[in-house]
Amino acid sequence: MTLQQGSRKSRNPGKFSLLSLFEAMATPHALDRYLELVDPMTTVRDLRAEVTHVHRSTEDTVTLTLRPTRQWLGFEAGQFVQVGVVIDGVRHTRCYSPACSHHRSDGSIELTVKAHPEGLVSGYLHRHARPGLVVSLSQAEGTFRLPTPRPPRTLLISGGSGITPVLSMLRSLLDEGYSGDLTFVHYAYTEQDVPYRRELDEIAEAFDHVRIVYAYTDQDEGGDLHGYFGTEHLDAAAPWFADAETFLCGPPGLMRAVTGVYADLGLSEVLHVEEFAAPTVVVADDVDGDVSFTDSAVVAENSGRTLLEQAEDAGLSPKYGCRMGICFTCTSVKTSGCTKNIKTGETDSEPDKKIQLCVTVPLGDVAIDI
Repeated sequence: MTLQQGSRKSRNPGKFSLLSLFEAMATPHALDRYLELVDPMTTVRDLRAEVTHVHRSTEDTVTLTLRPTRQWLGFEAGQFVQVGVVIDGVRHTRCYSPACSHHRSDGSIELTVKAHPEGLVSGYLHRHARPGLVVSLSQAEGTFRLPTPRPPRTLLISGGSGITPVLSMLRSLLDEGYSGDLTFVHYAYTEQDVPYRRELDEIAEAFDHVRIVYAYTDQDEGGDLHGYFGTEHLDAAAPWFADAETFLCGPPGLMRAVTGVYADLGLSEVLHVEEFAAPTVVVADDVDGDVSFTDSAVVAENSGRTLLEQAEDAGLSPKYGCRMGICFTCTSVKTSGCTKNIKTGETDSEPDKKIQLCVTVPLGDVAIDI
């Protein structure tokens, strides 16, 4: 290849040749592993973010403002990112949705994390996040997004920590000057459990076409609605809901209730959902067969659990992110056998097929490249 031919493939071939040389010299570790010893935010390829602000608005949540490195490509309201922290020498990753508008001008993103009793990453961030903490970050992913053009009427429904992606939608729509009917319904135990309560009140006061509705399940006074979701809540919050696009994110109980009502009313096509809870795995009593982890030469008796859990039970450490079928980090190739996706219920017997370990269970003998 001549230099002229090479220049047509790269506008600056010298830059990439030099980078490749440095990376070759850094073997067996990536160049970024050495750079992070000097400054964790100086990277060649890795995307990271520095915590610049920390705010705790409720007892079990923490809101973080993150400044990503130059590799960040931005996001759309409703999408999620993977955030990684090192705990006891092991990097753990979980998925969180930015809560800020995707039109935010300073390039930072805002995450609100709810600490769960068994959540390694959420608990760590709730206890230890301070300005200056550097975390790993993925590019934004996910199909839970506002349509273009924007619908004339929009209903946003959230519960618990599911507030973040729909709040991002609310903030983004307002930044765009959206003038259609817009209702935001948030379910919480009590008024003390509502993140962003002050801002939501200010939005309701400032915009005549926006209605903020608080629904409390464990508080009989205050708020706008009480108890659990039902058709009567829809009629009270947004009587025009049948003519709107609805966006939903929340705990499993709320998700089931809303999707069930919309299905009964024949409105499933206008309901858009994002789930941030792992599907329930029911281990069958009559499972049989073996799971062969071919790359590791390990064979284990099929326990009926997900392939990710069975690999970990066998002493293996496959990559994973969300553990709920969202991020595709744990995707591996199934070379033979029949599997079932516990989110969709679909079975698959096709060989050499990419599957998500965290939401897939083996049905009989299965071989997988791990």
